[in-house]
Amino acid sequence: MRVSVLEVKDLWVKYYTFSGIVSAVSGVSFNLRKGEMLAVVGESGSGKSTLGLALLNMVPKPGKIVKGEVLLGGVNVLKLTPEEIRKIRGSRLSMVFQDPFTTLDPLRKIVDQFEEFLLEHGFDKSKSRSIVKEYLEAVGLPERIMYSYPHQLSGGQKQRVSIAMAIALNPEVIIADEPTTALDVVVQKQIMDLIDYIKGKYGSSIILITHDLALALERADTVMVMYGGYIMEYADKKELLNNMKHPYTKALFEALPRITTRILPKSLPGYPPDLRSPPQGCIFHPRCEYATEECRLKRPVMIEVGKGHFVACHLYR
Repeated sequence: MRVSVLEVKDLWVKYYTFSGIVSAVSGVSFNLRKGEMLAVVGESGSGKSTLGLALLNMVPKPGKIVKGEVLLGGVNVLKLTPEEIRKIRGSRLSMVFQDPFTTLDPLRKIVDQFEEFLLEHGFDKSKSRSIVKEYLEAVGLPERIMYSYPHQLSGGQKQRVSIAMAIALNPEVIIADEPTTALDVVVQKQIMDLIDYIKGKYGSSIILITHDLALALERADTVMVMYGGYIMEYADKKELLNNMKHPYTKALFEALPRITTRILPKSLPGYPPDLRSPPQGCIFHPRCEYATEECRLKRPVMIEVGKGHFVACHLYR
């Protein structure tokens, strides 16, 4: 049995805007085991990226973590001082951001940015350059990339540099926030192969944030489906693929293109909810073909419908 390296308990994040309070993450709880890849899947606006930032206690203003715990090795990350949290970012918890074009400082060479990161975490300056070379090579980049500016690199090369920095201190948990979104399909596969390689070589636990259910079912060990800030379904990928329960998960799956049949992708009618004034009851009920009066009035709770398979839906009480 694998040990949990990260435990998230009843996490709530809200954004206090001029037009209203946005509930971006609502009561999210899950465990991440050592060496596991957990995919967080959902449409834009489902709370995936906010969840990733909250795990590092990096939610930008006007956002605020209003409740919950993020336990890393039993220590609540949300209770650490700014100095304490700075020390664990990169060393124990690391993040690969969505856009490689804005991750790096355009005015500084890669080696300077990488070395600054290492020196901030106490590395010897005399050894830092060799470490930069080592980790760039680990992600498939030649030594000459060290002396380039970000604008001289392709999107895939920038993302590889970001991944190299994310793994340089051998963190226990790496959060990859849609790491392939801005890349072409060939480079997307290369980046995902690289993440798989890092997971195997370094034993890191990965949280893969993505809108692509097909990618999650192909690469992840466990899949967590989010909608409107809530978890809809959570299961091992094989269990989820063979026994999808939640209507939203099924809708995401039906929207995928199929190359082996003539079945066309089916779009989900309606729009994601306005999180400033979410609907009463199940947050998905306005778009759900199975919605009942109970769904419209009462928020479903997460229940276990199989071993390690959880779903929040009144259909499976």
